[in-house]
Amino acid sequence: MLLWLGLWQTATPVHYYGNIGWHSHEMLFGFVSAIIAGFLLTAVRNWTGIDTLTHTPLAMLALLWLLARIAPFVPSMPASVIALLDLSFLPLLALTLYRPLIEAENRINRIFLPLLAAMSLANLLVHLESLGMTQTGRQGINLMISLVVLLMVMVSGRVMPFFTEKAVNRSTPHFSTRRERLGFISIGLWITFELLLPIPWLMALAALGIVASQAWRLWDWHHPHVWRIPILWVLYTGLIWLIVGYLLKSLVVFGLFPDNLATHALTSGAIGILTFGMMARVSLGHTGREITPPRLIALSFILLNSTVLARVFGPVIYSESYSYWIMLSGTGWAFCYLLFVVYYIKLLNTPRIDGRRG
Repeated sequence: MLLWLGLWQTATPVHYYGNIGWHSHEMLFGFVSAIIAGFLLTAVRNWTGIDTLTHTPLAMLALLWLLARIAPFVPSMPASVIALLDLSFLPLLALTLYRPLIEAENRINRIFLPLLAAMSLANLLVHLESLGMTQTGRQGINLMISLVVLLMVMVSGRVMPFFTEKAVNRSTPHFSTRRERLGFISIGLWITFELLLPIPWLMALAALGIVASQAWRLWDWHHPHVWRIPILWVLYTGLIWLIVGYLLKSLVVFGLFPDNLATHALTSGAIGILTFGMMARVSLGHTGREITPPRLIALSFILLNSTVLARVFGPVIYSESYSYWIMLSGTGWAFCYLLFVVYYIKLLNTPRIDGRRG
């Protein structure tokens, strides 16, 4: 993020992707893909009891990811090599997860394999444009955002009721098959309409379907005491940004709100805050510690939400300071993640305090 702010402010050209293309690609296929990999490699082992990558093979996968991030800045690096490095990561991740997911009894978890395949397709659409072969970069970025949203909806449906019930006494989160069905159908329709049939009223209808299903979810899960627990309410705010993002998207299709600002409600807001909150929580749980974040991390939950407010609504309130809003929100957003690194790097580099595997 800090590198992007410097490149954007100085108008420094980025090899291969272009400036805006590099930012959108790297935040999704660099930042988010790394988080997805870390989550799945940990969660699948817990769900199935079958080992996933560790030691040297895991280090090699991480190295591949890192090389793909560096390659666009290497002078005279062939475009085909940049594409090959980056396009290899998600399929290899899926390949390493194939055996645990297929051999496990719970077949529902196998959905992550086609989801990773679809994300690989989205990445391919971006690279085909960067290679000068198509004009599909925007479709690839939009598809990846929707697939990440789909993943977040799937995972939040599993963990949020559990987290709420465990943390809040006498809370009773409700499950509804109709509600879940409405959510997944609406996301599927949004993806279809956005990529293949961009008719405004159809897209608005799909977006409002997502809004309704996710608002319904929060209504069924919510308890007033949630807001007393920072490690829990940060996840709720991430889901609220998901609702806000698609509500704004329903306005975008009629030209009533800027598309890039609505997109940042989903990316900086929903994706950025949910991943930050989940990282802060599971890093404690998977190292055997009490699920209570350091005070500065809890304060960073407030700062992170403030940076998204600035990024999404600041340019609407005072458009003449557009550059100011970007620098303010981007710097604050990066600062929150820097705090995470400072506070969590030690515990993530030491064994679990209870002696169990992480």
